[in-house]
Amino acid sequence: MTFEELGVKPPLSEIPARRTIGEASEIQKLVIPKFLNFLENGAAPRGFLFASPTGTGKTLAYLLPLIQECPGGGEDAGPRILVLAPTHELCSQIRGEAEKLLEACPGARAALLAGAASLGRQIDSLKKTKPVLAVGNPARILQLVKMKKLSLASLRCLVFDEGDRLASDELFPETAELAARVPDGCVFAACSATFSEKSRSRLFSIKTRSGKERNWETAFQAENDILKKNIEHWAFFAEERKKNEALRSFAAAARPKKLLVFTARASGVGLIVSRLQYHHYAAAGLSGGMDKKARKAALDAFRKGSARILVASDLASRGLDLEDVSHVAALDVPDSEETYIHRAGRTARAGKRGIMASFGDERELRLLSKIEKKLGIAVYPKELYRGGICAPEPEA
Repeated sequence: MTFEELGVKPPLSEIPARRTIGEASEIQKLVIPKFLNFLENGAAPRGFLFASPTGTGKTLAYLLPLIQECPGGGEDAGPRILVLAPTHELCSQIRGEAEKLLEACPGARAALLAGAASLGRQIDSLKKTKPVLAVGNPARILQLVKMKKLSLASLRCLVFDEGDRLASDELFPETAELAARVPDGCVFAACSATFSEKSRSRLFSIKTRSGKERNWETAFQAENDILKKNIEHWAFFAEERKKNEALRSFAAAARPKKLLVFTARASGVGLIVSRLQYHHYAAAGLSGGMDKKARKAALDAFRKGSARILVASDLASRGLDLEDVSHVAALDVPDSEETYIHRAGRTARAGKRGIMASFGDERELRLLSKIEKKLGIAVYPKELYRGGICAPEPEA
């Protein structure tokens, strides 16, 4: 089904085709007509939460109908669309997608309002461009609103991208405070690859400015086909002190086109990268503790291929669209299946296949076994032997 058949009108519907996206994905088929109906009918207060595997086009699913129904240039009363996301990199990625679509709306601009950038420059930009769409993290957006440099008076839709992360203990207080300031008629939308019961409950609990509850609808892609069918899951036994050595052996044996490495400890990213570089692997690191320029340089190096290995913390890489990641390696096993899904979803994007390799000791591999059962996937034990990857020999 084409985007025009879903209700997106030319020339906006023609823009995805220029990027060889001719047919809508399953989640786009579910979401786009729902958004159009929400915005056309104007019934308030309303909310729409949707989830699908990473790489299935959730950003386009909400941007296309929102930009169509909220066209034209910005106003002194502020943007009509506000997208919240947890990291500067994801905010920048969403703004880039929006700018491509806004080519169909002469005079319309998108603003990036993330905390890693200069506050003064953002204020100047808001005055000059009067954006119809703004993307930012809750803390910076809330700061601009309190300073009266950003108005929410014209807002028609507030989007929580990576909504489960925005509903976390760390980010939810600012997310909720900001959401409570938007006009009563504003439509809420939340998307992610996964939503825990806790994160859904928190988002659903946000009332309107006048204290009314919001009527939420949900849409979930029927089956996680990508996780089960397009990704092969491997498990390697490795004691903590030998994980870096195992990672290097894995990189040599697998010969990945691009390898994304996850570690739960952001403080350990630099050490892993330095050890890889010492052994002549082209590697870069990405963590929340790095400044904006260093993070951008690492992502650019990985995207261009000058660094074939990117070592990242979970938060830093959340929601990023990284092309041609053939292998993902996790140097620890997460406590939740949601984190596993987000990690694995960095590979096998755009219909491709990929490998998800987890490294853990006995305790971690028992945890992985529980995740395997919950997700209904098959995790195959593997060994690194004589420069290759093989199944372990059966015990006599």
